[in-house]
Amino acid sequence: MALPLLKTGLIGHNISRTRLPAALRIMCDDAGMTLEFQLIDTQNEPEFDLNRCLSRVQADGWAGTSVTHPFKPAAAAFADGPARALGAANLVLFDDPPVALNTDYSGFVSAWQTAFAGMTPGRVVMAGAGGVARAIATALIELGAETVQISDLNAEKAAALADEIGVVGHVVPIDRLGAVAEQADGLVNATNMGMAGYGGSAFPLPLPSTFKWAFDAVYTPVETPFIEAAMARRAEILTGFDLFKHMAVNQFIALTGLTPANDILDRLNALKPSGVAV
Repeated sequence: MALPLLKTGLIGHNISRTRLPAALRIMCDDAGMTLEFQLIDTQNEPEFDLNRCLSRVQADGWAGTSVTHPFKPAAAAFADGPARALGAANLVLFDDPPVALNTDYSGFVSAWQTAFAGMTPGRVVMAGAGGVARAIATALIELGAETVQISDLNAEKAAALADEIGVVGHVVPIDRLGAVAEQADGLVNATNMGMAGYGGSAFPLPLPSTFKWAFDAVYTPVETPFIEAAMARRAEILTGFDLFKHMAVNQFIALTGLTPANDILDRLNALKPSGVAV
């Protein structure tokens, strides 16, 4: 008798390093399911049409698909669902009708509650104003952030995100990021700075000594220059790999309706990328 089948995949630029299929395979194996996972790397396809691709893989029998940079806004527009209000989706379920979800948002909330139980974010300074930043900012507000100050190379994007998240949102000019960070309780990197192939840090280094916690959305490598600098300041740390684990679990639940084993987060640690900051 054939095992139940989960057909899914990931669409986006430069996705060869993703640990998502390996994480889903662990959970599928536990559930007695077969996983068919396809990477659709669009880096060299300037004419790529997301809607056409989503329609095709739905017709091929996929349960849904993960979506990453640069298609998260378009994925949110493709289908109704909780992610539409965020303006960014990283998972489209092919229900009838399709549903757009954002497990960056839900994954961050659950990662925070696991790592920092009972702690509130306080005053946050965030570098980046893209799709991940929008999800993280919304999660921070739900977790009780007093303010979320946003800085981006594109000042218009930072202003737009600050307006979207309401009275707690404020804009920080890029040349003031270091000074404003000195007054923060928490620092967030929601850019690609520090990622393998990019390097560097969105926040000027060395970091101030006054903040309490730091989060970096990058997880390849896990110990980015920003995270290493935050560790040197003895701040509480939430890594991009922590977010990844919770995001993967939430995606598995959404795709299958099944709940993974209680020890799944510990077992997913086996997928932690090796290497340090570049």
